[in-house]
Amino acid sequence: MDYRKLGPSGTVVTAYCLGTMTFGAEADEAASHKLLDDYFAWGGNFIDTADVYSAGKSEEIIGRWLKARPTEARQAIVATKGRFPMGNGPNDIGLSRRHLGQALDDSLRRLGLEQIDLYQMHAWDALTPIEETLRFLDDAVSSGKIGYYGFSNYVGWHIAKASEIAKARGYTRPVTLQPQYSLLARDIELEIVAACQDAGMGLLPWSPLGGGWLTGKYKRDEMPTGATRLGENPNRGSESYAPRNAQERTWAIIGAVEEIAKARGISMAQVALAWTAAQPAVTSVILGARTSEQLADNLGAMKVELSQEEMAKLNEVSAPQPMDYPYGKGGTNQRHRKIEGGR
Repeated sequence: MDYRKLGPSGTVVTAYCLGTMTFGAEADEAASHKLLDDYFAWGGNFIDTADVYSAGKSEEIIGRWLKARPTEARQAIVATKGRFPMGNGPNDIGLSRRHLGQALDDSLRRLGLEQIDLYQMHAWDALTPIEETLRFLDDAVSSGKIGYYGFSNYVGWHIAKASEIAKARGYTRPVTLQPQYSLLARDIELEIVAACQDAGMGLLPWSPLGGGWLTGKYKRDEMPTGATRLGENPNRGSESYAPRNAQERTWAIIGAVEEIAKARGISMAQVALAWTAAQPAVTSVILGARTSEQLADNLGAMKVELSQEEMAKLNEVSAPQPMDYPYGKGGTNQRHRKIEGGR
């Protein structure tokens, strides 16, 4: 397993992280523990969860596994998140000191830990002053409840503002961002990746297989069915079938991934994951496998190093397609100049 630093920190994690959103929902406790056993047997050490996953059940399942596996638990780097509602009250949601204080304590209890290695803000909260959130996180680091903190689903100005305020106030600074990122979803490259690089933060991409699209399981003229994410709900979020199916770009990307996979004799998932893991600033790629077979196939990407020609092919076919301004050629040209001058 390839090891990488957790953003700018001194903590080391594996290049592929086990995502646990399915724990307690699609995967029962026995199946979840089998995935954890298999992942650590492969050499993995990084687990990602959230309080909102199965309303706390994912954390509880992980907590019982950690208690039963003291050797593995000693090596495990555990990340969780807080922000989304865990109750019906007005203070059961958000990034306020009030909510985060309760959410963090609840996550520690469910996980059976004295310290969470990486505590992530699951999304921006427009109602809470960022200074309040950052001060809480700095206090949580100082008290030993968390080792580091990061963000998830933040946009460029959120990252820049939070990082600069933390720096100016002398607070502990964020180490990671967890965004959606794959060959099908590359818009974070327009500004968010640069904001993270400027702040010294690492990326933890979620949905690197585009909700299953990049495995080749979905067909152009067949509505998804069966025990897959879109088979269970074809209208699921940004991965939904109809909008992506209608885009020529989707099938051009899938075709390029399939061509490289066939030429190498590997799975399409391994090609897509290897591309994501090779992107600048990526610390660890979050795997969302439901079965041991899927996990084994995904982790096979560890052995895949795409050639310059293969990377160029995938980069070209999947390039983001923004409007001309401010992220297209017209806007980009305004922000750059030739060192020799001239028009």
